[in-house]
Amino acid sequence: MEAVALVAVTVLIGGIILLLAVWRSRGKTGSEPEPSDQRANGQAVPEKHPSKKTKQQKPRKERAQQHNFSHPLLASALKAHSGNITCFDFSSNGKYLASCSDDRTVRIWSTKDFLEKEHRCMRANVELDHATHVRFSPDCRAFIVWLFNGDTLRVFKMTKKEDTLTFSPGHDDFPKRHKASIINIGIAETGKFIMTASNDTSILIWDLKGEVLASINTNQVANAYATISPCGRFVASCGFTPDVKVWEVCFGKSGEFREVCRAFELKGHSAGVCGFAFSNDSRRMATVSKDGTWKLWNTDVEYKKQQDPYLLLTGKWCGVEPCRIALSPDARVVAISSISDITVYNAQTGEVEEEFHSVHAEVISDLAFDTTSKFLASTGDRAIRVFHNTAGYRAAIADMKDMLKKATNKGTKDRLQLQIRDAERALAAVCEQS
Repeated sequence: MEAVALVAVTVLIGGIILLLAVWRSRGKTGSEPEPSDQRANGQAVPEKHPSKKTKQQKPRKERAQQHNFSHPLLASALKAHSGNITCFDFSSNGKYLASCSDDRTVRIWSTKDFLEKEHRCMRANVELDHATHVRFSPDCRAFIVWLFNGDTLRVFKMTKKEDTLTFSPGHDDFPKRHKASIINIGIAETGKFIMTASNDTSILIWDLKGEVLASINTNQVANAYATISPCGRFVASCGFTPDVKVWEVCFGKSGEFREVCRAFELKGHSAGVCGFAFSNDSRRMATVSKDGTWKLWNTDVEYKKQQDPYLLLTGKWCGVEPCRIALSPDARVVAISSISDITVYNAQTGEVEEEFHSVHAEVISDLAFDTTSKFLASTGDRAIRVFHNTAGYRAAIADMKDMLKKATNKGTKDRLQLQIRDAERALAAVCEQS
């Protein structure tokens, strides 16, 4: 009986093992896709790697749509670049605006066309490269650009023939000296030197022939912004530290370079300074910081006698980085960009005058007032948008009315009254047109 039971158990176990083997075999066979399913799944591949025939039939990629923006104070939108604009610059005589883009061109615009329907421009090609920064020479007969791939400066000479400008690059680019990315370039209004600043801690001072005159270590961990003052005497920078450092570039009586020496510092912010700007006479500076404030400073001081600049006003701003700041040439208006928005402040009261939202499709890359303080320009995509500076008109009228109250001479009063009427008419015309 024990033998029979053992045989029965063995047969039972063998049967179970056989059933499991058959079941597993069927499950494996059922999980495999049919050949037709394999072909169906493979049809997704040609979408990522189309055949030559499919490539030829594929429609051409459409050009990205221009960002639409409108506002009553928008005076004009300059549209000619096919790529994003990285920088622009107003000429010192106020006649031109130069813009550079990753489309390998520099465009020269006439500022007198800002209020016209047609906006003419002339094109200079940047061969085998593109410019990230552009600056006019003081005589407006040339401009310099920083080459993105070449990591160097190139000079373009402008020649005018019968109301037509032609552009020709110089024979040799400047030698490569910077080790980090460039954040700004500039030419002194005196025509004596060129400045280039990178996002490490270095600023280089060049002569016009491409020789390095001096190297400045800002000791600010990382430079956020640097520029030359409109008077052409100073170079300033800001960065990770909560101050702005200003140096004087000194030349002898015969024009020879002497030295770069520390002039003064702007101290008062509690966090890193994002940017700053000068007024046209370099007697005022505006700064904006990560601490949520902007400040207006009086820099018309005797720094050689250790006199420090003094604070005129502190205003609040609620923006975020990346941001830029612009001070009108007459120091009456401050404009600050935050990503793609712009807020305009009265520089005497700190009050918000205007707000422009979603001005550009990308982060605003440049922001500046024109030389007359009539317009505020910005860029951040393929267009430059030019706004009427109505805040400037109102501030100027308020200033002249205060002066009229204090005036004692009849001739001065008459002159101020005339200027006030003219400014009010101009403001009324802008508002009516808007």
